[in-house]
Amino acid sequence: MNFIEELRWRGMIHDISPGTEEELAKGITSAYIGYDPTSDSLHIGNLASIMMLVHLQKAGHKPFALVGGATGMIGDPSGKSEERNLLDENILRHNQECIRKQLEKFLDFSCGLNSAEMVNNYDWTKDFSFLHFLRDVGKHITVNYMIAKDSVKNRMNSGTGISFTEFSYQLVQGYDFCWLFEHKNVKLQMGGSDQWGNIVTGTELIRRKLAGEAYAITCPLITKTDGGKFGKTESGNVWLDPKKTSPYKFYQFWLNTSDEDAAQYIKKFTLLNSEEVNSIVAEHQQAPHLRVLQKSLAKDITVRVHSEQDYQSALEASEILFGKGTNESLKNLSEETLLSVFEGVPQCEIASSYLVSGISMVDFLSSRTGIFSSNGEARRMLKEGGVQLNKQKATEELSVNESFLLNEKYILVQKGKKNYYLVIAKSN
Repeated sequence: MNFIEELRWRGMIHDISPGTEEELAKGITSAYIGYDPTSDSLHIGNLASIMMLVHLQKAGHKPFALVGGATGMIGDPSGKSEERNLLDENILRHNQECIRKQLEKFLDFSCGLNSAEMVNNYDWTKDFSFLHFLRDVGKHITVNYMIAKDSVKNRMNSGTGISFTEFSYQLVQGYDFCWLFEHKNVKLQMGGSDQWGNIVTGTELIRRKLAGEAYAITCPLITKTDGGKFGKTESGNVWLDPKKTSPYKFYQFWLNTSDEDAAQYIKKFTLLNSEEVNSIVAEHQQAPHLRVLQKSLAKDITVRVHSEQDYQSALEASEILFGKGTNESLKNLSEETLLSVFEGVPQCEIASSYLVSGISMVDFLSSRTGIFSSNGEARRMLKEGGVQLNKQKATEELSVNESFLLNEKYILVQKGKKNYYLVIAKSN
């Protein structure tokens, strides 16, 4: 597989420096992408760059994932309107290990000549004195060159300005490329299109300091057709860590994308080949209401980021919410998934002691939980078959007891077709 051709048909090349394709054709080429370690998890905004490394390795080249332990202490001004808070080394090291575990789901770190490697720029900068940095790095790049970068100009013209710390960021990142070129034979740096200025500072430093030739590729920043910011929801980032974004919510994010966005994302974020993608798109166009495109996209990414089991759980959870689930599928949901599915639905509490010996269905629905305003209303709805407990039809004759509890704590009540209530049993 030709790496550049693969990126091109997927729409994943924004800029590419001259000679890059020829360099890749010579044999195994080492390339790297940097990741910000200011969180203990990557998010879906990182997926495009991760997939660049995945395709690089599948094409037989060697991927390096650089965690910016040093640059994370400074902060990249690219795309930022103000300076970020700086983190200490212990937090950054912890975040690095978390990020490595996530990358291991995408990259092979044990496959021989083109095994993936993770590096931390803190390791080669922590003992680099300020005077040595000025002498060995700073003298090679002019201030004129640095302030010509859009990321610097934008901040200089903003109301907040730019600190010397952030102004020096491109030199630190440029030195990373220079160090990796010299010590790891890394000849290519990749990243988002907003990183082009920082990346070419590295290629320029390599040229001036080492008389070497290095290369750059950037990927377009992912956008949404409605103008919204990709990877953001009302509750914030969509994370790869299931503790930050549950597999159910992760699956739902992709399932709810528009047709136009899904057609773009399925190329960029899955490993499906062009024939498979074209087939899915054609099938979707025949019956858009079936959302074949979104379902294929959501399945592929959820399985690779989480697992097949998490995908099946998310699928079952989706069916429950939209009226197709069963009592058995509801029982199989973990507490985390159950709460994710029914986040935002009204909740009410009941004392666990009432469920030990059991209480009447009418008493449970009215006086004990307040789901119905009166016993008469509860009886009428039960008689009409309009109430379900845990996805099973409820009748007035039933006694509600501990056997109804999901995860030993919850009872799901459905009133009519769309009104859900989550009853939480609490100890007295």
